[in-house]
Amino acid sequence: MRPKTLDHVAYWLEDRDRVADFLTSHVGMHVIERTDKFTLVGSDARRGKLTLFDAEGPRERGALKHVALRVNDLEAALRELPVDMPVERDGDTAIVDLGDGIRIGLVEAETDTEYDLDHVALYSANPEATAERYGDYGFKAADPGTNDAPRVEVSGAYVEFHDGDPGDPEKPLLNHLAVLVDSAEEHQSQAEERDIEVQDFVDAPNTLAVFVWLPERVRLEYVEHKPTFALK
Repeated sequence: MRPKTLDHVAYWLEDRDRVADFLTSHVGMHVIERTDKFTLVGSDARRGKLTLFDAEGPRERGALKHVALRVNDLEAALRELPVDMPVERDGDTAIVDLGDGIRIGLVEAETDTEYDLDHVALYSANPEATAERYGDYGFKAADPGTNDAPRVEVSGAYVEFHDGDPGDPEKPLLNHLAVLVDSAEEHQSQAEERDIEVQDFVDAPNTLAVFVWLPERVRLEYVEHKPTFALK
């Protein structure tokens, strides 16, 4: 398993347009693609993105605590937010609550791409053990951040694990995490060899993707960009 980058985080949302409007108005993103089923937003189509899928609500928090984006100047990024918007702090992460369980963080760190993905924070019944098991899926061990949560990384972006009950929601907020790979088919074969449960294989216009189950029923997509990939 050789993931190259943390490619995107996908949500199930009752009102994707509201969330997309906030992200494009205040968080340095633009709409990369919009279909009848989803809206893809990001600051660069080849870097970390958010995919907003239409879904019936209300959605349940489940395993997802927050998703954090990386910026070179945190204070400048905070000035782009609505004046009256409360900001919470979790270690070095500034977090805003968009309602319906959607929490977006901002982290100051050197980056070539403003608003690239910095980390995804997940609840886990056993954070240390869950972090160790992610190694079977190609994630590398990483030192804890400023909040001391165990975490793993892929090419400098992190998944961190916070003590809490992820539950088993019927309508989760988190659709999946996605990592970019050279070959989705190769990763499907490797997953089967390791007895990792494969959930689906999808041949889409711009990508090939295999979906597998991570610990605590979090879904992971190994996504391959086709040679014709032309999103911006």
